[in-house]
Amino acid sequence: MWELPDAWRRPEPPGAAVQTGFFTDTTLCIGCKACEVACKQWNQLPADGFQWTGHSYDNTSALSATSWRHVAFVEQFGRGNFPDRLLMMSDVCKHCEQAPCQEACPTGALIYNEFGNVYLQQDICNGCASCVVACPFGVVDRSPADGRAHKCTLCYDRQKDGMTPACAKACPTASIQFGPIDELREKARHRVEELHARGETDAYLYGDESNGEYSPLRAFFLLKEEPAVYNLPAAPRRPASHLKSNYLFSFATAVGLAAASALLFFTHGRSESRR
Repeated sequence: MWELPDAWRRPEPPGAAVQTGFFTDTTLCIGCKACEVACKQWNQLPADGFQWTGHSYDNTSALSATSWRHVAFVEQFGRGNFPDRLLMMSDVCKHCEQAPCQEACPTGALIYNEFGNVYLQQDICNGCASCVVACPFGVVDRSPADGRAHKCTLCYDRQKDGMTPACAKACPTASIQFGPIDELREKARHRVEELHARGETDAYLYGDESNGEYSPLRAFFLLKEEPAVYNLPAAPRRPASHLKSNYLFSFATAVGLAAASALLFFTHGRSESRR
């Protein structure tokens, strides 16, 4: 008997201790863009205009201040003029556990809310764009309309009322799944095992655990190609992790320049005194 996908079910209202996120299974994405439309509608985001990009069926192109969900189409060609494989992925803010945008914000506009999501407070943002530069995924964008930064809120208003975020609610194939982050990670690992058992050994999880200097993502993905194919960094950088070494390098450089200047001044003074 057919049952509703988990993403369609109304979850129990989460408490303050429940940490939530997204698991996006790209093998289930059909590129319908229902998530994009639902996100636009619920958050009352303005239209991006009508233009043909020529990039397959993708006319949104990228995440932006007015597009918080973006379904990418990746056409892979063999020998002919037509693609022999079409990959699709619904991209979104990653809500990093150690978010560079939050670390770079000088006004405290970016915070972690009670669900562990990275939330941008519009009334505190001063439009400096430090978060835009810090994000290694190109998620945060500054709007030319109001000069402030904008990004996905993980439907904070819906979560507070115990509702599923609009994009996950609208997804017809349950490619986008929402819930407690620990449960999603467990479910995602079982899904990878299932695909491997079926012979799809190229399936793997991106962002479910720490990657070098970068923290786990609270919006992570099941992929079947290298991250770069989906326009994702293989090894995202976190600027704050380099601050200590950068400060030491700057200090050492300053000391070296001061010593060189002093030596030059002393040498020049001695040569002048001999004349």
